Amino acid sequence: MSRRSSPFRPAAIAGLLLVGSLAFLLLLYALGQGWTGQTDDNGGAHGASNGLNGFTGLYDLLERRGHDVSLSRNQGSLTDYGLLVLTPGHSTDAAELDRILEERLYIGPTVLILPKWAAARVPEDPRIEAEDGWVVLMDVWSPNWVEDVDILEGIQLGTGQTTGWSGFGMSGDLPAPEQEQGFYREGNTALIPLVTDGENDILAGYIDLGGYNPQLAGAAGITFSTEEEKLQEDGVWPLVVVSEPDLLNNYGMADEQRALLAVSLIEAAMDGYDLDIVFDMTVPGLGSSENLLTLAFEPPFLAATLCLILAALVIAWRGFRRFGPPVAEVPAMARGKTQLARNGAALIERARRWHLLGAPYAAQVAARIARTLNIRETERDAREAAIDLWMVTHDLDLQPFSQSAEALRNARHPAEMLRAASALRTIERMLGK
Repeated sequence: MSRRSSPFRPAAIAGLLLVGSLAFLLLLYALGQGWTGQTDDNGGAHGASNGLNGFTGLYDLLERRGHDVSLSRNQGSLTDYGLLVLTPGHSTDAAELDRILEERLYIGPTVLILPKWAAARVPEDPRIEAEDGWVVLMDVWSPNWVEDVDILEGIQLGTGQTTGWSGFGMSGDLPAPEQEQGFYREGNTALIPLVTDGENDILAGYIDLGGYNPQLAGAAGITFSTEEEKLQEDGVWPLVVVSEPDLLNNYGMADEQRALLAVSLIEAAMDGYDLDIVFDMTVPGLGSSENLLTLAFEPPFLAATLCLILAALVIAWRGFRRFGPPVAEVPAMARGKTQLARNGAALIERARRWHLLGAPYAAQVAARIARTLNIRETERDAREAAIDLWMVTHDLDLQPFSQSAEALRNARHPAEMLRAASALRTIERMLGK
């Protein structure tokens, strides 16, 4: 017996399950990736900001140049091989920044862009068509943590006016020449200038840490002798420090010469290697920690996730491909028949008519044995005689069936009936083998 088939079409159910499963997987992926509706374009000076103090222009320009550029919100990327662009804020922890710069010396080149502008979001005004992330540059605010970073020890930072900049065979003006930020020549002599201003202050340079950096040295106009080159260490990567962010930020990208300078500076820091470029987002405070959902969709755990999804699809397919409607489950208790049997047994016990059970039971056992042995006799004596003959011909060392059946029919007490019925059941079991 089978139940009615489902009133819903299998295709509709499959579509509903598929859409629901995809929506659930998308939700898990969104939670893992941090898609909460918040944007990184918060007006800060980092690689995801399209404000004047941001660096999305440089990011896009490097990408158009054919470089592999990405944003990193994971602190683990700070120790990955490649060119790392650090854009710390005014409140960055000096000890943490110093630790990152020290670790990077033997991992890959680093470009450190110092903050300069105190910026605020464009106020809401119907007369101003401002996009999200646009800012108003208010004043110059030099970071006070420079002197606390050991690797920058002795470098003096200051602000003032300038008549222009020059470097990498190019020259030009700053977008805000009256609010320039640069390093003074006095102080740390390990800072080799790459870009200078009209007053001979350093706007961008690299720190001489004993490494072999021929492209940066050539851009700085330094020529090493053969003996000096042998003393330099190939394993030390360069650290480029930019004190004037207007050379690289969106404010500076408005001028072609400054854009060319920015590209030249970044590519010179690669020292001739084809490296991935990563704009760090953790130091500006926009990092995110990895969680189990994120790991589930990243190698090597992605393979296990895909296997689980495939197994679920196979199980669903098997469920839809079964033959016919589902079979109705048999009730655990057949209430009508059970109650009828109990009522009959109770009536026989009350009436003490035990002798009425022997003949019907013997007839049922004889009928079952006859079907098993293909005996066609329908009359009682002939059927039992045929069963006895079969037992004799097959050498069964048992009491003849006819005698056991007669004993059951003649029994009057429960004990006698049970012994006779047990003998018939034994003969039936032996003949059924």
